[in-house]
Amino acid sequence: MAGKKSVGYFANWGIYGRKFPPSLIPAEDLTHILYAFANLSPSSGTVAMSDSWADSEIHYPGDSWNDVGDNLYGNFKAIYNLKKANRHLKLLLSIGGWTYSPSFHPVVVNPALRAEFVRSSVQLLEDYGLDGLDIDYEYPQDDQQAQGYVELLRELRQALDQHAQGKGADYRFLLTIAAPCGVDNYQKLHIHDMNQYLDFWNLMAYDFAGSWDTVAGHQANLFGPPISVSQAVNYYLEQGVPPANLIIGIPLYGRSFTNTQGPGQPFNGVGPGSWEAGVYDYRALPLPGTHVLRDEQMGASWAYDYDKKEMISFDDEQVGQWKGEWIRKMGLGGSMFWELSGDKGSARPDMEGGPGKEPQPGNSLVRIVKDAMGGLQMDEPNWLSYEGSKFDNMRKGMA
Repeated sequence: MAGKKSVGYFANWGIYGRKFPPSLIPAEDLTHILYAFANLSPSSGTVAMSDSWADSEIHYPGDSWNDVGDNLYGNFKAIYNLKKANRHLKLLLSIGGWTYSPSFHPVVVNPALRAEFVRSSVQLLEDYGLDGLDIDYEYPQDDQQAQGYVELLRELRQALDQHAQGKGADYRFLLTIAAPCGVDNYQKLHIHDMNQYLDFWNLMAYDFAGSWDTVAGHQANLFGPPISVSQAVNYYLEQGVPPANLIIGIPLYGRSFTNTQGPGQPFNGVGPGSWEAGVYDYRALPLPGTHVLRDEQMGASWAYDYDKKEMISFDDEQVGQWKGEWIRKMGLGGSMFWELSGDKGSARPDMEGGPGKEPQPGNSLVRIVKDAMGGLQMDEPNWLSYEGSKFDNMRKGMA
C-alpha cells in the first residue's frame, strides 16, 4: 500500500489576527500544503497573488533587510525553506476559493481567457517555487461552464507537462481541484472527463449544515442522510475516479446553531464564533461548559450547551479517528484540512484572547487522522529548482 496524502490549506490571512505564520505548519504531519488563495481577473483571465505583503514581502526572523536585488520574502520564502528541510512536503497554489470563484464563470468558457489563466498560473508556479496548482472553482452553474472547466484542466495539464519539459525536469507538477460534496454541484461536473487530468481530488466534505438551514444539523457527518461524506465518495467512485485519487476534507472548525434542542431540531441564530459569527476554530472547541455528544451511526460529534441551548457541529478526536480509519479501510488517498490555523497544538502567545478564541485542551486533529490512516507518502520528493523565477533568491535556491 502506498502511503496516504495529508493535505493542509494554509490561508495567507492566517498570519494576521490568527498569528499563524508558516513556521507553525506541522510539516511532519503533512504531505501537501495548499496555499489559499490566488485571485483571477474575470476580464483578462490573469491569475495573480491576492496579498503581496503576506505572500512575498513580510520579513520573518532570519530574513535580511540588506539583500541586493529583487528578492522573495513573506510566506513563500518561508515555505520554500520548509520544503528544503522536509523534502516530502509539496506546495500547491490554490486559485479561487469561495470569494473569488464567480470570476471563473466568464473565464472557463472563453479560450483566450483560459489561455491567459494557464500562462499566468504556470509563471506563478515558477516565480514562487510551487510543486503544482489547485483549482478551487465553486461551482460551475451550467453545462457550458462544466465543459469549460474540463478544457481548463486539460490545458493546464498540458502546460505543466510542457513547463517541466522546458526545464529539463523529470518531474510531474501536480494539478488538483477542490471538489464539491453537494449533490446539485457534483452532478453538474463532467467528473469522468476531468479525472484524466487531475492528480487527486480534494473533496470539500464539510459545510453540510449551517446558518442557511432551517434545522440544526451535522456539518461533516460520515454517513446518513440527507448528505454525507460516504454518499459523495460513492458518487465520485461511480464516475470512475480511483479511490486513491480521492482526498477527504475535514473541517478544523465547528458550526454553531443557537436556541435549539440539537441535531434535526429547529434553531434560531448562531453563536458569536471565533473570527466570524457561527464558526468556531477547532482549537477553541469544545467551548467551556459544553458537553460533547456523538452519533456512531452517522459518524458525527457535536458540543452542546444545556444552559445556552447552543449546538456546535465539529469533528472531535474520536470522529477524526473514525474518519482516518475509514479512509484506510476504503483505500482512499488521504485527508485534507480547512484550514491549518484552526488546529490544536501550536501556541499563539500574541493572539488576542477572549470567548471563542481561548485554546482548549486536546490534540492536533491533523495528527490524529494521519495516525489513523497509516503512514504518509514520503517517497516522492518535492521540486526545488526555479531558474526561471523573477526573484533573484528563488533562482539561487535561497542559498
